Amino acid sequence: MAGLDGLADAARSKLDPVHWDYIAGGAGDERTLRENEQAFDLWRLRPRVLRPVGSRDLRTTLLGTTLDTPVLVAPTAFHLLAHPGGEAETAAGVAAAGSLMVAGMAATQPVEKIAAAGAPLWFQLYLQPDRGFTETVVRRAEAAGCRALVVTVDSPVFGRRPRDLANGFLDLPAGMACENMRDEDGRVRDIAMDADLDWDRVDRLREATELPVLLKGVLHPADAHLAVEHGIDGLVVSNHGGRQLDRVTATLDALPAVVDAVGGAVPVLLDGGIRRGTDVLVALALGASAVLVGRPVLWGLAVEGATGVRRVLTTLADELEHAMALTGAARPAELTPDLVVAAEPTGRGTPRQPGEEREGR
Repeated sequence: MAGLDGLADAARSKLDPVHWDYIAGGAGDERTLRENEQAFDLWRLRPRVLRPVGSRDLRTTLLGTTLDTPVLVAPTAFHLLAHPGGEAETAAGVAAAGSLMVAGMAATQPVEKIAAAGAPLWFQLYLQPDRGFTETVVRRAEAAGCRALVVTVDSPVFGRRPRDLANGFLDLPAGMACENMRDEDGRVRDIAMDADLDWDRVDRLREATELPVLLKGVLHPADAHLAVEHGIDGLVVSNHGGRQLDRVTATLDALPAVVDAVGGAVPVLLDGGIRRGTDVLVALALGASAVLVGRPVLWGLAVEGATGVRRVLTTLADELEHAMALTGAARPAELTPDLVVAAEPTGRGTPRQPGEEREGR
């Protein structure tokens, strides 16, 4: 297997088709899902030469945590659908790779169990209309040792995903639940989207915790500028892996304007479409401090558990290191915009029909 080639097919062969569609699918015609990947095809590398690259170092520091790689794990739901070890198995693979995991609020294992696997954790949060319950979840994340909160802000309502609707996939299988949504009495609440979520709620969260707060789902530079004004500690340029609103711009296309808007005040991360180390290189050169990977991590989890997760992360890191050497960069900070150039606009590669498989984030 070269790189991650074939991993999606191997995972698909192991999973229930309904669960595969949940992991693989996107909103609408899945245009954004496809274009997250295709956006990387429109950039070329422009190497520098005669630069010492014999001692390369991928270590990256984010909000006070130093990691072996700038390739992190994006928040994704329902890991028990992919492997009986669930999110804790994912976290074990993340720890082995020297990376960081953003644990999802919709995890099928509690944050406490995920944290016990030893990986550095951030916690992804949907701010709930019940503010008291939101605070309870935040306190659990803090107590479990999570190092930051990642607030998803692109979901005032649930996305419409045709594959799930066609399959009737509306509930988790018996014995599975969103474990971070349990009340003290053991009852599991439904995750609610808050259509009235605004900057005031984010400000109140910042006042209620000492953890750094990042916003995930920022695509517009005006929102990025507002985030800095509101004291946000970091941004994730994300379109939810194409799962919320179809025809949204690809995240790589949105990245440069967001980076310009924050002017270096806070780290900017990117998720969506990362499949090769050269994809990581392009994103870092365009200003991302790190990238997050979602679906490939679930593929690796389904195929080999923690070993598969580690393999996905280390494969991308190894490819990145190799590409850096050939581009004239010894460390991520040396990946600057002059090392990439936009290709001539010839469209987004070979057109694909909506039903064709090309997986997103």
